[in-house]
Amino acid sequence: MGNLRRSRGYAFEHGLVERFNALKGWHARRLGGSSTGLPDIVAVNNIQGILLTIEAKSGTSDILYVPQDQIERCMVVTDMFAIYPTRHIVFAFKFMSKKRFRRKNATVYEQRRLVEYYKVADALSSMRPLPIVKCTYDGRTFAMLDGKTVELNLPDLPMPFHKNNGAMK
Repeated sequence: MGNLRRSRGYAFEHGLVERFNALKGWHARRLGGSSTGLPDIVAVNNIQGILLTIEAKSGTSDILYVPQDQIERCMVVTDMFAIYPTRHIVFAFKFMSKKRFRRKNATVYEQRRLVEYYKVADALSSMRPLPIVKCTYDGRTFAMLDGKTVELNLPDLPMPFHKNNGAMK
């Protein structure tokens, strides 16, 4: 099961890198596994002066989580590149088209719509201690800290590879 999760995560990250690199002016790289201490992806547009540090999560459940250490990694890299006038920490969430759950001691899959969310997490930079971030299948985001859960309402980021997305700010 662990290898399947890893390969699913890698495929999502690889797909995001390919989508960025297909666009004029954008350059993206996958930075490696969780042991590197770096975000999953860094994407830059040197023409527009944009830097995105991206933590990507994909899964078959109704909830995906971003742990504190992965948020911290994005913050460190974003702060390193102050030369970019526009810098964002982005959480990319992909909820797979098959929902997995347990029913009567058996794993069951149910078809649903595949959805992706791209959330700007810059507001977390001012929070100490950092929370665990939870995203639900409907795109709502929550901060989990000290046994309490509060809604975060992280804004959506229009991605440059989506049509009719407007300007990135």
